[in-house]
Amino acid sequence: MKCPFCGHLETAVIDSRVGDEGDFIRRRRRCESCDKRFTTFERSELIMPTVVKRNGSRHDFSVEKLRGSLSLALRKRPVSTEQLDQAVNRIEENLLMLGEREVSTEQIGALVMAELHKLDKVAYVRFASVYKSFEDIGEFVQAIKEMQGPVQQRKG
Repeated sequence: MKCPFCGHLETAVIDSRVGDEGDFIRRRRRCESCDKRFTTFERSELIMPTVVKRNGSRHDFSVEKLRGSLSLALRKRPVSTEQLDQAVNRIEENLLMLGEREVSTEQIGALVMAELHKLDKVAYVRFASVYKSFEDIGEFVQAIKEMQGPVQQRKG
């Protein structure tokens, strides 16, 4: 660690402590050249994976785009902002937990569809129609059947 006072590259750690919440480490250091002391903080840095589009182009992950896609599908649906925020957070967590440097738009789309399936069936079909590029009504019907799962037999 470079000394902020004299620029010397050799410093010694004389004390380390974990922060109150456990989310950082505070290190007290001493410069081996000028003997001055200073404090550094270590925090973990979580980096979202790069998004690989269908055409092969790569882009930084955008939580705004994710929220926009979900919001568009949920437009005029009875889903609260809090529920939307929670869905966005779960998708972000899932992407981070993959531990991958790159993620395809197909993987993100699958996560979005899973969240919409839990939140609102109409929004799920809306998103699926764009995401899967439905060409005819039969594809809508198939998506609705998949969403409903096995139909229970009625007892007569």
